[in-house]
Amino acid sequence: MTELTFINKVAERARVPEDRAAALTEATLRTLAARVSGGEAADLADRVPEPLRPLLIKVQEDPEPLSFDEFVARVAEQAEVPDDIAKRGVGAVLQAMHTTVGQREFDELMAQLPKEFGQVAHVVPGHR
Repeated sequence: MTELTFINKVAERARVPEDRAAALTEATLRTLAARVSGGEAADLADRVPEPLRPLLIKVQEDPEPLSFDEFVARVAEQAEVPDDIAKRGVGAVLQAMHTTVGQREFDELMAQLPKEFGQVAHVVPGHR
């Protein structure tokens, strides 16, 4: 999947224009990198389109303990959007990640996140 295809999927699923989808993608991936372990962030970086990889680079191994609401608030602030759009964006990025990284890697990612993330991802097993 190319970066443009990834952004287009986020735009479609979040129901936002491409420029807003790009901002939501960047903010979500940066915040995701902070929220998961360094090993998981590196695994994800290996599987996303090359231009998105730097967003998943971590300086420290330990994850930052962010609740779902704190995560969404951080994405909203970074992407300069209201919380409801940020929440849709987070879900859309997770859906695009599922398609991009595959089921096993996606399951490993979701295991490191609070259950609310699964509720916004709306990932149906076997659906890409």
